[in-house]
Amino acid sequence: MAPRTLQQKLAILSDAAKYDASCASSGTDRRSSRDGSGLGSTTGSGICHAYAPDGRCISLLKILMTNFCIFDCAYCVNRVSSNVERARFTPEEVVQLTLEFYRRNYIEGLFLSSGIIRSPDQTMGDMVRIARTLRVEHNFRGYIHLKTIPDAAPELIAEAGLHADRISINVELPTDAAVKSYAPEKDPEGIRRAMADVRLRKEASKERSHTGKRPPRFAPAGQSTQMIVGADNSTDATILGQSTRLYSSYKLKRVYYSAFSPIPDASAKLPLIRPPLAREHRLYQADWLLRFYGFDVNEITGSAKDGNLDLDIDPKLAWALANRHHFPLDVNRASREMLLRVPGFGTKTVGRILTTRRHRSLRYDDLTRMGAILKKARPFITLTDWSPGALTDSARLRAAFAPPPEQLSLF
Repeated sequence: MAPRTLQQKLAILSDAAKYDASCASSGTDRRSSRDGSGLGSTTGSGICHAYAPDGRCISLLKILMTNFCIFDCAYCVNRVSSNVERARFTPEEVVQLTLEFYRRNYIEGLFLSSGIIRSPDQTMGDMVRIARTLRVEHNFRGYIHLKTIPDAAPELIAEAGLHADRISINVELPTDAAVKSYAPEKDPEGIRRAMADVRLRKEASKERSHTGKRPPRFAPAGQSTQMIVGADNSTDATILGQSTRLYSSYKLKRVYYSAFSPIPDASAKLPLIRPPLAREHRLYQADWLLRFYGFDVNEITGSAKDGNLDLDIDPKLAWALANRHHFPLDVNRASREMLLRVPGFGTKTVGRILTTRRHRSLRYDDLTRMGAILKKARPFITLTDWSPGALTDSARLRAAFAPPPEQLSLF
């Protein structure tokens, strides 16, 4: 068999990377090459993004170093027992692609993941070598996100954090039992130890020595993790509860939810619990409520008998409909905490409301100018010139927001 060309490898390994959730360069250091001393930038427009057909927001150069893997995780298309087309980049090829794509203005950063080939240390060592070559030899100042390997030696992960803007370590699945069932070669405790080590190194990088010298930066955009949802029987309440613990324990920037879709392979006997992409979308919305709107997991999932989010309406609206005794809310008097719970009100809108009402009473048109989504909000609020009347308690209110029923096709 003839060796694969770089173009053929790129086609295989960029497609294989679509299952890895990535992120933008938010939170990283401001670096620019406008002074002529380097290559790339994280300032200005930041990382270029592309939207994949399934709705994911991805970095433009998002690749696996290799999709060969010695592990046999049941949910992974690249597992050792999977019959997929394989390829492998050398570290030099990844460096070449990154630099050439940047020079052609295709990208402003690199997201690099990999299957495990030979050993975790061998694979992690090659990934670190790529990041070090870009930073040290080519003075690359663009964004780098490395998806690290928890089983690798701690010193390799430590060096990865010196060159990458963000590093991530996957928790894989929502529970330890699920990991042991579907990825028995992976150790949940080892994953958590690696994540804790990253947090400690990140915190230590912020402390000055007794002479006032600041230590080398370490993953300035922090760490994130990825969780496969739908491959096991975990409910949304379990998933969000685990996410809350991860945010608290490891100071994560993001938990990424990756919807599991069954792989067309007879050896992968995993259930498809709920429509995957719709569920993923609702989990991201709920995660946002937990992080920025003051909700807790029990509030978001408490109204569902099975512990799962409503797929037809967003989690904040579902909560409001289940807690109508809190509404309608007087926008001119309500606390920030309660305003954040009004469907159609975002954090910026609430901030504008609080600022404006110090000087005068708000009217319906004011909320329109502030960016509120009044189609959702108006059944739940009162204003100087607006009252929902009996709309808040209407038995048909949910039907006004849920998608209309569709006739199923027989073909």
